[in-house]
Amino acid sequence: MEIAALVMWVLTAVAGTRLLVRWLSEGGLRRQGTKVTRYPVALLLGHPALGVLALATWVAFLLTDRSVYAWSAFGALVLVALLGFAMLTRWLSGAGGKHARGGEEGFPLVAIVAHGAVATLTFVLVLLTAITVSRR
Repeated sequence: MEIAALVMWVLTAVAGTRLLVRWLSEGGLRRQGTKVTRYPVALLLGHPALGVLALATWVAFLLTDRSVYAWSAFGALVLVALLGFAMLTRWLSGAGGKHARGGEEGFPLVAIVAHGAVATLTFVLVLLTAITVSRR
């Protein structure tokens, strides 16, 4: 299960990187609309940065088999998920509404659904692994 979580995490990162590259190629922060519709920079940078930190913590767990790393990775992943959900809700409200005005306006729905679905699976696998490791 630990390796399955790692594989799903890497797939999530690939899908997220695809979205980030698309956003940057469409103008990124420069192309955001008025101040009200802008995605906060902390949100835009925090989501992937915390995701990488959580993944590094997961790798530390895989190398050491210490449950503290599994739970730390899960804790960081909770924050990543909350930031991702905030981005998703802003994007959904902007798909013809008030928030998606810049590079995120052209995000393909398939890429967002793929990123979210694999991220959800990663979240569940990491939680189940952390619980399992704690019971050993």
